[in-house]
Amino acid sequence: MDTLSKTKRFKHFHASDLRGIGQLATQATMSATRIAEGVHQSVWRTMGVPGGETPERTRGLTGFVYKRIYKITGLLGNGVDKVLEKQQPWLESFDEGKEETLERISMLSALNGVMGDRLVEQGNQFAIPMSFYYQQEQLPINDLRSFHIPKATTKVLLMVHGLCMNDRLWKGEHDGVEVDHGLQLSAALGYTPVYLRYNTGLHTSQNGRQLSDLLEQLVKNWPVPIEELSVIAHSMGGLVSRSAVHYGQEQEMSWPNVVKKMVFLGTPHHGAPLERLGNKLGVILSKTPYTAPFNLLSNLRSSGITDLRYGYVVDEDWQGADRFQNKPDERAGVPLPEGIDCFTIAATTASKRSLLAERLVGDGLVPLNSALGVHPVNDRHLMFAEPSKKVFYDMNHNQLLSDPKITQQLEMWLGA
Repeated sequence: MDTLSKTKRFKHFHASDLRGIGQLATQATMSATRIAEGVHQSVWRTMGVPGGETPERTRGLTGFVYKRIYKITGLLGNGVDKVLEKQQPWLESFDEGKEETLERISMLSALNGVMGDRLVEQGNQFAIPMSFYYQQEQLPINDLRSFHIPKATTKVLLMVHGLCMNDRLWKGEHDGVEVDHGLQLSAALGYTPVYLRYNTGLHTSQNGRQLSDLLEQLVKNWPVPIEELSVIAHSMGGLVSRSAVHYGQEQEMSWPNVVKKMVFLGTPHHGAPLERLGNKLGVILSKTPYTAPFNLLSNLRSSGITDLRYGYVVDEDWQGADRFQNKPDERAGVPLPEGIDCFTIAATTASKRSLLAERLVGDGLVPLNSALGVHPVNDRHLMFAEPSKKVFYDMNHNQLLSDPKITQQLEMWLGA
């Protein structure tokens, strides 16, 4: 590999990443060892050998060996972590002025989507804090008036991304032309676009509460009084946005009073089949002693991912339950927010609408009925007005982020 290739490869890596990588390596070693011990004990069990403290643990000399591996791995991991913690300021000095590349933030966004809840629990530096961005610069929420926002207007457009994504992925290319819904709506309708970045591995309602608190500060500290706040949310971002409005109105905050319109792009209002399939896979793996240990891999799915099974919006949907358990849809019915015009866009890879397209074929991740809010149970059916719903054909989930046809539809609705 030549020097130039090495330089390009490592420009996405920061010296201060060492501590976070060390923590992930320790966790991976522990998880791999637990799977190995589980398979080992499954074999012993078929031979009539009893297990250890729990059914998946071994005993005797074998158990002693595994305990030593856990202990040594823990000691080494903690030791390395403490050393790197002391050296962190020195390591961070090497990263001063280093550009945050799209490849880097995309990798961290994917990592947070898959295991962001665990990153927070372990205090891992790779956990993404929720924050607002303007022109790819983080907004100092408590000191917005000192931050230079050219021509900050009284109309703010909030862009909320989906699972494993980030604020930079709203920008795309279509037929050689760069498309960014936020920038184009800014030019056409006078909005100031603000982009949210957040840890998509947390529960939807946790992100909803955080977003509500941040929006209260944004409205309070914006350079000019905000008269209109509109939201464009993609995929999981729509659930987070609905959750934020729910808690903002419940707590009688001021920011929901300036929200005029919300547009959902491919939002799984009633869940996504892929997560339900993942949940069933975990149940299947747990049925036999030889595959049960591998269920640990299935259970690595973050809280954010498991919330997509049925489209959870509030705390009550997940609190007090085993999120990996295969159970029916028992979530609370959260209607569309009152006083806000809500619109929804669904996409399908099919070329025309049909019963098959509605039930089985969606945009590759979200079925049409889920994106349109259609549900057979009245309490969960979302009452979008017919003119406020739109279906796009021959389009997949990610194309919703930057297709010019979507921009035109957004401009029509938001400019009405």
